[in-house]
Amino acid sequence: MPDGSTSDAFVAFERVQKSYDGENLVVKDLNLSLPKGEFLTMLGPSGSGKTTCLMMLAGFETATHGEILLDGRPINNIPPHKRGIGMVFQNYALFPHMTVAENLSFPLEVRKMGKSEREEKVKRALDMVQMGAFGGRRPAQLSGGQQQRIALARALVFEPELVLMDEPLGALDKQLREHMQFEITRLAHELGITTVYVTHDQTEALTMSDRVAVFDDGRIQQLDPPDTLYEEPQNSFVAQFIGENNTLEGVVQEINGDKCLVRLDDGEVIDAKPINVSQVGERTRVSIRPERVEFNKERLQEGAHTLKAEVLEFIYMGDIFRTRLRVAGNDEFVVKTRNAPDQVRLKPGEQIEIGWLPEDCRALDA
Repeated sequence: MPDGSTSDAFVAFERVQKSYDGENLVVKDLNLSLPKGEFLTMLGPSGSGKTTCLMMLAGFETATHGEILLDGRPINNIPPHKRGIGMVFQNYALFPHMTVAENLSFPLEVRKMGKSEREEKVKRALDMVQMGAFGGRRPAQLSGGQQQRIALARALVFEPELVLMDEPLGALDKQLREHMQFEITRLAHELGITTVYVTHDQTEALTMSDRVAVFDDGRIQQLDPPDTLYEEPQNSFVAQFIGENNTLEGVVQEINGDKCLVRLDDGEVIDAKPINVSQVGERTRVSIRPERVEFNKERLQEGAHTLKAEVLEFIYMGDIFRTRLRVAGNDEFVVKTRNAPDQVRLKPGEQIEIGWLPEDCRALDA
């Protein structure tokens, strides 16, 4: 759950709420703290509150209730330009009438820095993003990827301790976006900058972050490192939103420590881990990741739970095979298997048996 401890926090939200109309809360009682140097991603669908949190931290929005602290100091009443925060937006926000070097020099002039120091810092920032040769060009003479590098350099040029990024790679094509993900993460860690990154792209969040805060309906649903978030979702929303996920509906029949029995809606009974269920008779949605399911009998581990399935689709995707099955009345049950020499290739209509380990199967809220 959200981490409310603010003792060694560099950035802290304490019971922060935001409403635009005085009635509906866009952000509900947010407690969140980041240590210095962390790369935290706020991830969630549109309208989940993540961008509003970023804008309150930047100073472009004001919290309706609660306190935002930066390095132990309350910043609610400090204007944006005095917070010393670097910002990178999706639309780059570069000044079109200025050259690249002038764009980078601008935040330094605002800080009353001398000419030779400005030139030195601009050169260093441009070299950092591999754009040293482009100082004399104007933004319109650059590609989208180059403009985004300049926007990043401008956010870093005055050496801020905190950088905020709002969907910065949204306008780039897939290959360039992936390349920039690694560039941004590398720079943030090399420079030791605390970074708050907003995106609705789950792959981006998993690839780049030290921790991810998954937002929905104005609240953090789960805050964890990427691997924990994917392997151990705490509720149905997180399980569905992060990565591909299979769900089977049913009713809890028995709870015994870290195991429970679930009777699926088609009558089958399976073992699961009770994560977000508390009593017998409760409806549940059981969650299993596609790569945790096996249909090669030789590879099934001891203690695996097996179910009958019908093959609906078998797709070759290069490094993996993606098989869609009908399982316990669900026609969208997916299995992902490595493209290995001993991998069984299936045909639509085949009746097979699939299996998984009970600990890979999580009983979540319905």
